[in-house]
Amino acid sequence: MNALGPHAPGRLITFEGGEGAGKSTQIRRLAESLQQAGLHVVVTREPGGTPFAERLRERILQGSENFSALSEALLFAAARIDHVDRVIAPALRQGAFVLCDRFFDSTRAYQGAMGGADMRLLALLERIALGERRPDLTLVLDLPSAEGLARAGRRGAGGDRFENRDLAYHEGLRRAFLDIAKHEPARCRVIDSTRPVTEVAQDILRLVTEHFHLPQAAGLPAR
Repeated sequence: MNALGPHAPGRLITFEGGEGAGKSTQIRRLAESLQQAGLHVVVTREPGGTPFAERLRERILQGSENFSALSEALLFAAARIDHVDRVIAPALRQGAFVLCDRFFDSTRAYQGAMGGADMRLLALLERIALGERRPDLTLVLDLPSAEGLARAGRRGAGGDRFENRDLAYHEGLRRAFLDIAKHEPARCRVIDSTRPVTEVAQDILRLVTEHFHLPQAAGLPAR
C-alpha cells in the first residue's frame, strides 16, 4: 500500500552521471529510505530492465562489434521502448516511485555529444519511446572524471566498452551531463558526488522530499 494513498501519481526519478559517480549506491539508499516510509518503489536500469533490453545491453556494452553512434542510439531506443512498456509505465500507473539508473540523458551524452549522432534524431527517438512522458526529476551525480574512473577501477570488475575509453572522453561526458542540467533546470539537479556516501544520500533524500512535497508524516526528513 502506498503511504501517499491509492490514487497518488507515480513518479519517475532518473540518475545520470559519469562512471564511478555512485549512481547504483545512491539509488539503493534512496529506495531503502522511500520503502521504509511506506512508498511503493521500483528500481530499474538502462539499458536493461527487461529480458529483451538486458540482452541488448550485453550485446552493446560487452560485445566485440564496433557499432556506430547512430546504431547504438537505435538499439538503445528499442531497449527503452520495451523497458517503458513493460516496466516503467505499468509501475507509474500503480503509483510507484520508479528509480532508474540512466535514461535518455545518457543517450544524449554518449551517442549525441560524444558520438556525434544527430540530436534531432535522438529527440525523435525519445518521442517514439516515451510519448509525452519525461522524468519528474533527474539527479546528475557529478565528480571529476579521473576520480570517477579511479572509483570504477576499485570495483575490481573489468570495464565495459565505454568505461574503458580515455580520460578526455570521460571529461567530455561530464561536460555533456552538466550542459543538460544547465539547460533543463526545472527537471535536473546536480549533486556533488565527491562527498561521503551518507552525506550525498541525505542530500538526495531531502531534495526528493522537497521536490515531491512528500509529507513529514510519511517518515521522511523535515523540510
